Amino acid sequence: MLLTLDMNDARPLHEQVAGAIRRAIGEGSYRPGDRLPPARDLAGALGINPNTVLRALRELRDEGLLEFRRGRGVSVSGRADGRALIAQRARELLDEAKKHGYSRDDLITILEELT
Repeated sequence: MLLTLDMNDARPLHEQVAGAIRRAIGEGSYRPGDRLPPARDLAGALGINPNTVLRALRELRDEGLLEFRRGRGVSVSGRADGRALIAQRARELLDEAKKHGYSRDDLITILEELT
């Protein structure tokens, strides 16, 4: 799994990790039944604390996307529904718009102009 984090992003690291994994599942990079690398390996690759990765994995477990099995690690239990994936991308778009000085209402106006 190739995950990247934006250290300039204002969102907490666990949210960025959860979003990246959610996106990978939604886009089909990981399918139901696939195992994820151990949290320590993910944390090492990302250069962050393993507890941060575990917090993201627990969040995704609570959403029903991941399943924790003793002795077998973490595996994908379901596919991200379209709404969850769109909500994640909308949050990222809103964060990006704020970085460029646009408000939520400005973003809504831009989206309405596209339709």
